[in-house]
Amino acid sequence: MARYDDIIATVGHTPVVRVRRLGPKDVELYVKVEAMNPMGSVKDRLAVGIIDAAEKAGALRPGQTVIEATSGNTGIGLAMVCARRGYPLVVVMAENFSVERRKIMRFMGAKVVLTPAAEKGMGMLGKAIELARAHGWFLTRQFENEANADVHSRTTAVEILEDFPDGLDYWVTGFGTGGTLKGVARVLKQRSPRTRIVVCEPDNSQTYASPTRMAWPADGIPRESHPLFRPHPIQGWAPDFVPKLADDARENVDQIVPVSGSEALELAQTLAMREGILTGISGGATLAGALAVCASAEPGSRVLCMLPDTGERYLSTPLFENIAVDMNQEEIAISHSTPSARFDKPAVVPPAIAETSEPTAAARAFVREAIESSAEPVVLFALTWCEFTWAVRKLFKRCGIAYRSIDIDGVAYQKENWGGKVRAALTQHTGVATIPQIFVGGELVGGASETFAAFAQGRLQQLLGKHHIPFQDTVGDKLHTLMPGWVQPSSKT
Repeated sequence: MARYDDIIATVGHTPVVRVRRLGPKDVELYVKVEAMNPMGSVKDRLAVGIIDAAEKAGALRPGQTVIEATSGNTGIGLAMVCARRGYPLVVVMAENFSVERRKIMRFMGAKVVLTPAAEKGMGMLGKAIELARAHGWFLTRQFENEANADVHSRTTAVEILEDFPDGLDYWVTGFGTGGTLKGVARVLKQRSPRTRIVVCEPDNSQTYASPTRMAWPADGIPRESHPLFRPHPIQGWAPDFVPKLADDARENVDQIVPVSGSEALELAQTLAMREGILTGISGGATLAGALAVCASAEPGSRVLCMLPDTGERYLSTPLFENIAVDMNQEEIAISHSTPSARFDKPAVVPPAIAETSEPTAAARAFVREAIESSAEPVVLFALTWCEFTWAVRKLFKRCGIAYRSIDIDGVAYQKENWGGKVRAALTQHTGVATIPQIFVGGELVGGASETFAAFAQGRLQQLLGKHHIPFQDTVGDKLHTLMPGWVQPSSKT
């Protein structure tokens, strides 16, 4: 292991791994696992390359906002670089891309502006350019920026050559922005002429293989989708236009392989189950293309397939659609094969804090004063990290209900077991040992389940109105989504 000055220095040098249980036995199939980049995708390289080049050229001013249109991985890579170097980031993203990506970017401080799915990649790109011009932001232009291809020539291509000193017969990739394709292909063609460059694309949207060429507009805004573009499940792999960088790379491409969306989904899971390698839909698609190459390759050939990102980016997509949350019958049978910790048996609950503490006069007075306070009529007796407490907090926040939270396991309640004494006094007062407990105007509503039931039936709203406590009923039919997912009705037993 090594020490690094910052996270950006860890980008690159991703491993090449032999795939042994898939494909012909007489062909060496390898994958380059780009998920091992710090933000989990090949686009980390692009982000570093473009920002480095812009800083060097003086095109990006200190503190200037960076903006890009992306299906997500480029945005996540840019979020890393911008966070480290102090640039605000705005990402424009079509609404149909996975929500995991949006959340990661926002978690890292980026702003995410969504565009209608019907307007496809062209719509989000046009919006990013429009916003950049309106606000004076730095647009990274990933689809045409030569720095995108250059970073792959300096890093990805060199790594591949170093990993295959005895030669590589096939290099297989999708085209995406075109940066990886153009940057790697030109170096391999020069330094490893025997290597055939294979590009994959969706079989129902073969824009790259099409003889129809659509010139890249001077202003960088495609005005219409490629006539052969059709929606497909391979996010980030092939937008509704052929990017300039991908178009530039055509002279170095030897073969184009169409891949079906269903095969991409299937092979992503097969790779995980048979090789222990977690990749996304685009990785499964590229692997499908590589296996097609292996099927006709000469014995002893070496084939390298790019795996652009990790499967965790796709939890909300069709890739995980058939992966259950609850136990299936086989898993239930395993659970029932031994006697403890089963859902069909009464739970063995450890003693509560209250059972090990005695309510003192001071604790009883504290509980009574908190419950009867007119200044803070909504009171939540809580455990800081309890999921049911979180659920109540989310409900109150959604409805704009002001409340006092008494976190009996918090640091302020640890001295002389004050939290345990308060809990014991609360249990003595209500006859209920569980937490959380919610009071409105001195009246006990109950725990999380009782509070949610009261809200669903309108009783909580009536109680709030009775005590003149302002709130907004903005939950609608989404009330159940605020509770922990694991308490929803299921077939656990």
